[in-house]
Amino acid sequence: MSDSIKKSASNECEKLFPSEEQLAKINEVRKLLGPLSDRSSIYCSDASISRYLTARNWNVKKATKMLKETLKWRAEYKPEEIRWNEIAHEAETGKIYRSNYVDKYGRTVLVMRPAYQNSKSTKGQIRYLVYCMENAISNLPPDQEQMVWLIDFQGFNLSHISVKVTRETAHVLQDRYPERLGVAILYNPPKFFEPFWTVVKPFLEAKTQNKVKFVYSDDPNSKKIVEELFDMDKLESAFGGNDNSGFNINKYAERMREDDKRMPSFWTKEKEKEKEIPPLVDPEPALTSAASNSLNLNSDSDTSDNDKIVASPSDEIDSEAVPTNEITDGSKTVVGEVH
Repeated sequence: MSDSIKKSASNECEKLFPSEEQLAKINEVRKLLGPLSDRSSIYCSDASISRYLTARNWNVKKATKMLKETLKWRAEYKPEEIRWNEIAHEAETGKIYRSNYVDKYGRTVLVMRPAYQNSKSTKGQIRYLVYCMENAISNLPPDQEQMVWLIDFQGFNLSHISVKVTRETAHVLQDRYPERLGVAILYNPPKFFEPFWTVVKPFLEAKTQNKVKFVYSDDPNSKKIVEELFDMDKLESAFGGNDNSGFNINKYAERMREDDKRMPSFWTKEKEKEKEIPPLVDPEPALTSAASNSLNLNSDSDTSDNDKIVASPSDEIDSEAVPTNEITDGSKTVVGEVH
């Protein structure tokens, strides 16, 4: 298995065995946050705080600032209260959906098809993305914090490109859901996507850029990335797998409505206990080393606050087609679903 995929998949093991210094920083962030509402308190589990610290290279002040901004956004946007009936129209074409399979590490998989965009509203597109993120997170096993994005470029063309939607997507993913993405597989992107990617990359932090993998069906080496991550009998044929069942909006709607019923219980103290980091123990030597390596206070992946995208999901942005960036010809979204 490639080193980059191994590293991505092993991140959760490292988080389960934090060093004493990392535990101290988690507690320091918790003190700086001060009194929290019930939902904010549930959200700020040890594992969650660890994700924000990881995103900010274990800089306590930066991580606390980032977390406070997320808590404010969640209090106003209320992502956990979005329900299927509110966004069902955005899902009709199957442009984003949670697959019924996971990767070999148990990570939830979001399938994205930017060419299937059916909405001109950036606000609506982002709200649906947030719903999908919340749903994917609620379906993660207790020992996993990250998900996988599978992005199918079949039918993708220049009309699906919009810098604005991509920027907004990058903002939501990196600032509201840090360290939730384990790997993003871009499957068969067309040649003209390369200059678009050059424009998109500055929106992404180095860590996020490194999680993006290009896979081509006619390239045996890149195909190994998919083969190493998935059971090919369960993987959809669109990504080289053997499952030909395809997307069915009616069946998917039933799944989502059932998930919606479970969402309130997801936000309980009992549920959140499953996500707490266990007391510090003597891990295996390899895990000790991995944990210490993850504490890199000078990592290049950190981005200064001045470089962060400040757009808010609640702001309506006109979809403007641009040959070099994301997805939208005024009615198409692209890889705004890519970061």
